[in-house]
Amino acid sequence: MTQAWVVLTRVDGRDVAAPSAAQLAEALGEVYRAPSGAEGAGAAVLRFGYDDGLMYEVEVSGGGDVKFEEWSDRDCEIALASPRRMAALSQPDALQLWTWLAQRQVAKIRSQPWHSDG
Repeated sequence: MTQAWVVLTRVDGRDVAAPSAAQLAEALGEVYRAPSGAEGAGAAVLRFGYDDGLMYEVEVSGGGDVKFEEWSDRDCEIALASPRRMAALSQPDALQLWTWLAQRQVAKIRSQPWHSDG
């Protein structure tokens, strides 16, 4: 049977398996509180996938820059679509994207007004 998983990688690089809504909000708070362009300011990434297949990730970096990627597997071997981006997204909107991803609602994420890299 295919097992689904969700992993949050915080700004400091720590992974949190099956993060709670509070942990998602806290991690985004760290991203949005970091001064823009500050050394050490980074990104936090939420990944959702299946042990034997697809993986999706939403990365949020300082200033609300967001990237959404779809992969054939956890090893990121084959991109299933060009990376999509949004700039200057508000913290509540970024949290909504992460919430949808944690709830496996990928179609809602795809339907957002993304800009393609390619």
